Amino acid sequence: MTMVGETPGAVLVRQMIFGQLLSRAVCTAAELGLSDLLADGPLQVTELADRAGTDPRRLTQLMRCLTAFGVYSAGSDGSYELTAAGAALRTGAPGSALPTALLAAGGVGAAWTGMLGTVRTGKTAFDELFGESFFEHLGRDGRLRGLFDRSQTHDQELEIDQLLSAVDFSRHRRIVDVGGGDGALLARLLQAHPRTEGVLLDGAKTAANARARMNREGLTDRCTAVGGDFFSAVPADGDLYVLRQILHDWDDERCVEILRVCRQAMPPGARLLIIERIVEEGATGQDARFAALMDLYMMTVVGGAERTAREFGDLLAKADFAVEAVHRLPTAAAVIDARPGATAD
Repeated sequence: MTMVGETPGAVLVRQMIFGQLLSRAVCTAAELGLSDLLADGPLQVTELADRAGTDPRRLTQLMRCLTAFGVYSAGSDGSYELTAAGAALRTGAPGSALPTALLAAGGVGAAWTGMLGTVRTGKTAFDELFGESFFEHLGRDGRLRGLFDRSQTHDQELEIDQLLSAVDFSRHRRIVDVGGGDGALLARLLQAHPRTEGVLLDGAKTAANARARMNREGLTDRCTAVGGDFFSAVPADGDLYVLRQILHDWDDERCVEILRVCRQAMPPGARLLIIERIVEEGATGQDARFAALMDLYMMTVVGGAERTAREFGDLLAKADFAVEAVHRLPTAAAVIDARPGATAD
């Protein structure tokens, strides 16, 4: 029998097949708010079921699975409590995965089931399922927009300290965050560097949310959030332009459009910082597996892709940028530092 490591290949493949059930179990826990219910301490399954509004027997089966995978732990008295993984599904926890799980529980996860059609036709599964693109849908659905923004915010919480350590933002007087969402990243950069000003560009509704954040955090005197379309124009007169997890949303042609628009807005001496996962060709470790899964996420939901360093370099060259440095972060993300000019000095 073919072996993969010490696990028979046929068993390993079955585990992969049933992995969808684990994803659904985690998403179900998120929808029921189980981690929030367990935040104050262990609960017997009957009490947990009562608070969650579930059938105790079926909840026991769900908890049995989630306990086996370390999301919760079971006491000898039949109670359940949070583990570190389960705590990551709490509302507002640092780096919380709750908004991401709720996205996966809805239309995002539904689009994943259309993978076969995407692979066969090249058409994005989300578009085929909903009759519009993910970002068009996002613009019409305020709840989904809020979930998406919170997911992005908590995601960047996992990497912000490493980003601040890897990149010297203090030398920049004006940072332009292109597609900056509700402003979570830019706010952190401005808080860390009190002499720096910021400009955020995103859709009109999202820019309004960013303005509200800057007002709450006392940054309105140093930050402007404007509504617009980064395929048409981005704010000028910045000395650092940031694209965080923007390019992976789009195909190559649209990526080059975004980069060229940024290039046109950049004054002499300005820099471009791209924060994305980078696919390691031939790699097989945990980071490589996660990047591969995110690649399928992008493919089915927005029609984009995760890319290798070489692929990013090709896109940048087409838009008249040269890569000067790549900073790897422990979170599997990377920072690509580029400047205008087809070749480096």
